[in-house]
This record gives sequence, structure tokens and C-alpha cells, in this order.
Amino acid sequence: MNQPQGKLAVLAITTALFSASTLAGVYPDFGYEPPASQYSGPLFELSQNYPTQAPKGALPEFFKKLPAKPDNNFETWRAYMEDVKHYCLEGNVEVDWNVQKNKLRQWYHMPWQHYGPLGREGIHGLTKEAQIPIRQLAPTQTASGQTYAVGIYNDIGAYTIGEVWKDPNNPDPGFTSQPKSFANGTVVCKALFADIDRATVPFLVNPVLWQGYITETFTSANRKIKDVALIQMDIAVRDTRMSDTGWIFGTFQYNGAKTGKSGWDNLVPVGIMWGNDPKETGNDFTNPTPTETRINTALQQTAINSNTKELPPTHLGWNGRLNGPVDNPNSSCLSCHATGESPQVAIMNPTFQAKDKIPSPGSTEWMKWFQNIPAGHPFTAGTKSTDYSLQLSGGLVNYFEWKCDMSGIYADGKNACAKVQNLKLKMLKTGDDNSQHQQKVMRDPSLQQLLE
Repeated sequence: MNQPQGKLAVLAITTALFSASTLAGVYPDFGYEPPASQYSGPLFELSQNYPTQAPKGALPEFFKKLPAKPDNNFETWRAYMEDVKHYCLEGNVEVDWNVQKNKLRQWYHMPWQHYGPLGREGIHGLTKEAQIPIRQLAPTQTASGQTYAVGIYNDIGAYTIGEVWKDPNNPDPGFTSQPKSFANGTVVCKALFADIDRATVPFLVNPVLWQGYITETFTSANRKIKDVALIQMDIAVRDTRMSDTGWIFGTFQYNGAKTGKSGWDNLVPVGIMWGNDPKETGNDFTNPTPTETRINTALQQTAINSNTKELPPTHLGWNGRLNGPVDNPNSSCLSCHATGESPQVAIMNPTFQAKDKIPSPGSTEWMKWFQNIPAGHPFTAGTKSTDYSLQLSGGLVNYFEWKCDMSGIYADGKNACAKVQNLKLKMLKTGDDNSQHQQKVMRDPSLQQLLE
């Protein structure tokens, strides 16, 4: 099932569709359907036939490649990362990421990514992610751009998704919160695409292009069909052998010069991380407009690819922690994902607030976002963890916002829930600060203006 474009249409149609899906267990595929006058190709379909029993087969073969002694030398990790990349791409590239058609293994999507201004478009299921500031990708990048993405889960992770969303009217994040979590062997792969002047970004030569029904610019609400270029792929692996967080995150960056032709083989490793190095508080390696890749060898839970012939200059994350080229240079892969919770009280990064409230980098308050939080443990006391899944926490936020909108929007733009005085977050324990508001799950604070 799918939905037409436009906010009012989405609200109205979602209500009708979701009433039906309560019985059928079917979630909408997307929120923005390209006009038939502009597009006649296949439409995105949500892979949502989640396993009803926990998979009992062997763990992914690449689990055998985990280094015996993880360290910050990337070459220790290279074989592991290449095998995870192969696991993500095998059988998916051939079917243009129409993952239901993968003949080798099943992959699944997260529901409730269709809703709202950032929701899934109808060609490839891409959701709006973040702005690309000037010179974030290269010194020659003279104009900003925008990022869109789609993520997939293997069958092990999809079983947990199915448990959370088993009752469409009562999603239960208890299945990802202590003592539960995503199961060992869960794999998440996320492909990110850039809407950018490719001529200004040297490593986007020989691009892999997708069509997407996306906004004309980052700040626009008007959509059109545009080409977007593969720029990054993220991986996340639930591995109980990693005692500090229980997760391994990795990132690949596109480099079209690698093979000299278009292809997913041009994804080269940026690095891998399994912890946030909470004791490292310096800021010397933060590098938002890179001319080189600054590798911080003091970090013991991040390993960055130092092969400059393979990896173009990239900014990484805060003080050299891992992040991809279109990610926030003041964060890290594990840092932002650790904030996933329900209700979503936490902001994703300490910079996502008023300037007078942003703590100094490396301060005690700043380092709250760079803890090693164990799998299944929430960032905010009293909430339920979504176990490092921002897609899950974002989907839950979308669902509850839709539920509050069902009675209509008031003249001042508020919905029924916002009208309730002193509304309490019912999942917060007694004694917690009930004045905290539920946050949007945003990878860029400037997205807030598009949601108001």
C-alpha cells in the first residue's frame, strides 16, 4: 500500500489505510508518490513480512572474521569490513535494492518511516536525512546539498522489529530495552545518497545514480524527481563479544576513481568503531571542512583507514571518532545512535540546542553523548531503549504524532496531545522530570524548521 503526496492527503489517507492495517498487519510503503506524469516505473514496497519466530540458523559468516584482539589499526579490521560489505550488497545490488527479490537472504525495512515531511519517497523508499554544508565534502564544494537514505535489517533484526510492531495500535519498545535487545547477529545496512553538484565533489566521479522523488532543495517542501548519487554506506552489527556497547558500527565512502567506472565496488572503508572512548576529551582532530583525514591515534575504540590512495579526505566525527562524509563532524556513529529511546527525550547531539546551552567540547556535560552505553540500555533514565536504532525510535515518534493528529489540527497548528496541559510522558518513571518534551529524531537540527 502507498500514499499520495501532500501533508493533508497523507494525514487523511493514513487514517484510512492504518485502520485496515490494524487487521491485516500491513504498514504503508511510502508517504510521497511521484506523479504518474513524471514517473511510470516500479514503486517502492516495504519489506514487512517479519519472521514470527527467532531465526535459528548460523550467525553471518563474517562473524568468524572478528579480530581476536580488536585494536585501532584499521588493517586488523579490513577483511572483516569487506565481508560485512559483501553481506550487505550480495543479492541486493542485482535487484536495485528491491530487497524482497534477493535470492540469497531476506532483508526487511522499518515501518513508520513514511510519515511526515521527511518521510519515504515512493521510488526507492528514501527518507530525508540532513543538509550537506558547503565544503563538508571537498574544498571545491561551493554549494550546499542534501542527503537521503534507506536502511535494511537482516532476518535476525527483523524478528525483533516484528515483535515491537506486532500490534499496529500498540507498538512495544520493551522488546529492545533491557533485559531485552536486538539479538546477537542483527545486521543493519544503510545506503546514503547525495543531492549535490557532483562536479564540485571529485570522489563522486563515475557515480551510482538513483532516481528519487525528493525536495527541490534542503529547505524546500516541493518535491520533484531528481538523480541522487551514492555517497556512503553504514553498517551496524549486534555482537555480544563487544562488551562495552554490544555493537560494531562501520562506514564506507564512495570513491569513483577506485575502479574508474560506476559501481557499488567503489565503496571504500572509512573505518570502524565499537566504543566511544569516553575518557578521550580532546578536540584537536575535529575537522568539519576537510582537506585531509585527521586520524587520532589516541582513540582505542575507533580504527580509521589511513590509505590515502583509497580514501579521499574526509572529516570523520568528533575528535576523530568514526562518522561518514555526510554525517555530523561533532558526533560519532555510536554517539548519535545511542540516543535512540522511547519516548524520545534525548537530543541526538549536544550541539542540537540553543547556542547558550551547548556545553564546551570535552566537558562533563558534553561527554554524556560519548559514553559507552550497553545494548538495550536507554540514554535517558526512565525511558525504553530502542537499542541503537534511530529508525525504530523515529518510527515510534512518527506513530505517536500521527495518533495525536487523528483528531485534527487546531488553528494554532497544535494537535490534541499538545493541547493537554502538563502532558506527562507516561513511560517515564515516577520522580523523573515530567517537563521534558518528546524530541524529533533528526540528524540535522535545521530540519526542525521543516517540521514546524
